[in-house]
Amino acid sequence: MSNTIESNPILNRLPKHLMQFIKPQNYEDYSAIDQAVWRYVMRKNVDFLSTVAHKSYLDGLNQTGISIDSIPNMYGMNRILKDIGWAAVAVDGFIPPNAFMEFQAYNVLVIASDIRQLENIKYTPAPDIIHEGAGHAPIIANPEYAEYLRRFGEIGCKAISSAKDYQLYEAVRALSIIKEAPNSSESDIAATEKKVEDLQQNMGEPSEMALIRNLHWWTVEYGLIGTLEHPKIYGAGLLSSIGESAWCMTDEVKKLPYDINAAYKDFDITKPQPQLFVIPDFAHLSLVLEEFANTMSLRKGGLSGINKLIQSEALGTIELSTGLQISGIFTSIIESNGNPIYIQTTGETALAYREKELVGHGTNTHHRGFGSPVGKLKGINLAIEDMSPRDLSAYAIYEEQRITLEFEGGIKVSGEIITGKRNLQGKIILISFKNCTVTHNETTLFFPEWGVYDMAVGKDIVSAYSGPADLNSFDLITHVPSTKTIHVKKSTEQLQLEALYQQIRDYRENKNKTISRTKVLEQLIEKHPNDWLLSVELYELAFTANESNLCESILNHLETVKQNRPEVGLLIDDGLEIVKQTVSV
Repeated sequence: MSNTIESNPILNRLPKHLMQFIKPQNYEDYSAIDQAVWRYVMRKNVDFLSTVAHKSYLDGLNQTGISIDSIPNMYGMNRILKDIGWAAVAVDGFIPPNAFMEFQAYNVLVIASDIRQLENIKYTPAPDIIHEGAGHAPIIANPEYAEYLRRFGEIGCKAISSAKDYQLYEAVRALSIIKEAPNSSESDIAATEKKVEDLQQNMGEPSEMALIRNLHWWTVEYGLIGTLEHPKIYGAGLLSSIGESAWCMTDEVKKLPYDINAAYKDFDITKPQPQLFVIPDFAHLSLVLEEFANTMSLRKGGLSGINKLIQSEALGTIELSTGLQISGIFTSIIESNGNPIYIQTTGETALAYREKELVGHGTNTHHRGFGSPVGKLKGINLAIEDMSPRDLSAYAIYEEQRITLEFEGGIKVSGEIITGKRNLQGKIILISFKNCTVTHNETTLFFPEWGVYDMAVGKDIVSAYSGPADLNSFDLITHVPSTKTIHVKKSTEQLQLEALYQQIRDYRENKNKTISRTKVLEQLIEKHPNDWLLSVELYELAFTANESNLCESILNHLETVKQNRPEVGLLIDDGLEIVKQTVSV
């Protein structure tokens, strides 16, 4: 199969910087053991979830074309998903939260294409195709939930992170990789767990991204729907975990009504959740999301918004009351009486209006940074943006006029006006000066020899958010993960075991009916005595064919496995029970 990424109209809408996270699925890399893991989890889940999952899940399995017997092919999924306005892409494990959210805003599911090891069949902290494909994809067939997911991405990708958030993301990514990787030592896992724990305990005030990520976790990943007494499952983390989907239904897991306070409830990705939140219906999700969005700098702006951007140490945008958008890394602010009166970026900065860069005001022009006063002129009730042409003329705010503008808070701009830019409503949004000096009390903020001074016009900061206003203003194709999913070279023993799994898969799919299942069992007992899943698959074929002698031999072997590996006893029993239920039906 080709390793290229097959596109479609939905994927064609993705901005270039998101494409850097996409990788080919490489379907041929899935072994027969991987396929058996998928098949076991799906058969177990569908059997159990038919009684405890929201009806949208089982309906969605059919609509999204996800097979119980085979790992989904991304190309096939996309051909079906496009009918409900979505698409899917493969990625390598965890990607940065803002990017994950932004994919959702474009109606694209991010699917970690690796699959959990057989040893982690019940649960894995690493995102995998069982979690993403079997958990997320089916439920988006529900239109109301799908719109919530899109809207969540749209708002979430604007949430401002703290500098520590990215450190925590990298640490959690590393932990998920090392826990899922074969041959990881207990000491390495413990050291990585401690790093995550230390970071979590020293995060300080939670950022907007940390809070909205909590909302995502308690809804999209681990949400319940219905009543507190009789909830159903809709969260992908529960839908894809054969352990937690059953455990979450017990009284050991506390059920709480879902509201905005869930944003302040942290989670541990490496452990089962001690409590879960229940929504009455999918419409309730959007109500809480909008309530949270009203607390974000995206909608509040102001001094707190600009301070959050400074603390993030990352690319962000503020929007002024005129609609002018300033994108860059904000490094300082001057305030007066609790209001921002001067903002400053350092390094590449771009100015935009309605998410489109202003001609002549990209990063080439403002490559060293950008600073500007914010607010109203001292002693004048009428803000510059609200002045008519006659008002501007009266206050000498006019081309070729030399003027000193003194703002509330003590910022002074003195220079000769060159020109100005207006927005679609005719309001002045930018004034350019030559021979300009900008001061705050005794401090000089801009010297004439620095060149043209472009002064943003706006009495208020109405919005502050993560990322640039115009995606084309910056080179955003810079993501290099510090850790990559570990794929070790397979041993001869592992390859031999995979070959046995492949023989039984070929037999079941009528590709080769000459295979002796008795011989496969003999080789399994002799060379791979601790494996259990292939024996369950063999039992299914023997039970279906009413081969009592072979069934007895397999059951005897499985009893030995259970004695040697009691931790897989329940998995074996569940697998055998599914076989009997399926055949009897």
